[in-house]
Amino acid sequence: MILKDQLNRPLRDLRISVTDRCNFRCTYCMPKEVYGTHYKFMRRDELLSFEQLIRVVRLFAELGVVKVRITGGEPLARQRIEVLIKMIAQIKGIEDISLTTNASLLTADKARLLKTAGLNRLTVSLDALDNDAFTGMNNVAFPVDRILENIDHARAAGFKPIKINMVVIKGSNDDQVLAMVRHFRGHDYILRLIEYMDVGNSNRWKLEQVVPAQSLIKLINEQFPIAAVDANYRGEVAKRWRYKDGQGEIGFITSVSQPFCRSCTRLRLSAEGKLYTCLFATRGHDLRQLLNEGYSDEQIKHYIIDLWSQRTVRYSELRSAQTTALPKIEMSYIGG
Repeated sequence: MILKDQLNRPLRDLRISVTDRCNFRCTYCMPKEVYGTHYKFMRRDELLSFEQLIRVVRLFAELGVVKVRITGGEPLARQRIEVLIKMIAQIKGIEDISLTTNASLLTADKARLLKTAGLNRLTVSLDALDNDAFTGMNNVAFPVDRILENIDHARAAGFKPIKINMVVIKGSNDDQVLAMVRHFRGHDYILRLIEYMDVGNSNRWKLEQVVPAQSLIKLINEQFPIAAVDANYRGEVAKRWRYKDGQGEIGFITSVSQPFCRSCTRLRLSAEGKLYTCLFATRGHDLRQLLNEGYSDEQIKHYIIDLWSQRTVRYSELRSAQTTALPKIEMSYIGG
C-alpha cells in the first residue's frame, strides 16, 4: 500500500535512532556544556529491544516503507548493531538499509561485519580535514586521521560510494570546504554540504551562522566546475551536482535556504520508541506503550496510518523567529 499524508507525501523512509549516546560533543548537536559528565542518558532497559525494532520495521514495511536508516546518537555505540541490520535485511519489502556514523568506532572488523550483515549504504559525518578545526568541533580531541583511516576501512569492505556529511557553520569550519572538496571528489565518495539547521535548542542556532548552499556552489564552481543533476528519486534530501571533469558528484542539503518539506517521506523513531513526523518536531507519539501493552499488529498499523494520514508538518517552509524559539527535540535524540 502507499500511505500518504495531508500534503500527498508518501511514507517511504523510516529513520531509527538506536541510542541517544555519542562519544563526540559536537557544538551543533551535543554541546559539552549541556551533555556533560553528569548528563543522564537512557538506560539500556529504556531502549527498544532488537525484537521490538524488528516488529516495528516489519509493520512499517507492510505499510509501504522501503528504506531504513540507522542513526543515533552514534549508532555504532549500540552493541551488536550488525545483528539488528541482519534481521532488518531479512524483512520482506525493505530494499535499502543505511547507517549514519561519526566513524570513530568503524574499525576494519566492524566495517566487514556491517557489510556482511546486509548494510547497503554508509554515511560518515565529518566536518573538517584540519585536525585543529575537527577536534575543535567534536570537543573530545578525537583526531581526524583516525576518522580518515576508518573511512578507508569502510571502502575496503565494499561500501561504495560513501557519503561524507559536512555541516557548514560560518566562522567555525566554512574555511574547510574547499579542502574537503579536494580530498573527497572522485575516489568513490560523495561529499554533501549541509546548511546549519536549528534542530533542537541546545546548539543556540543563529541564522547568521548559516552558509547558504548557493554561496557554496559559487565557491566550488570557481575552482572545480560543477553542473546540476536530476534527483535519483522523489524525496531525495541532497540536491545533486556533478563535477564537469568526471570526478563524481557533490550534494547540497538546503533545509534553511531552499526547504524541501513538500517532498519529505520520512518518519523518525527515537531510541525509546517515540515516533516523530518531522526532524524539527516539538513532541513525539508513544509507540512503545502500544508495544508494551500488547496491542496487535493491526492495531499498531492503524495507529501509524492515523498518525501519517493526519501529517501536515512543513517546519522549514514556515521557519520564523517564533518557530525557531520553540522547544524542539534534540537531533542526538532522533537522529539527523
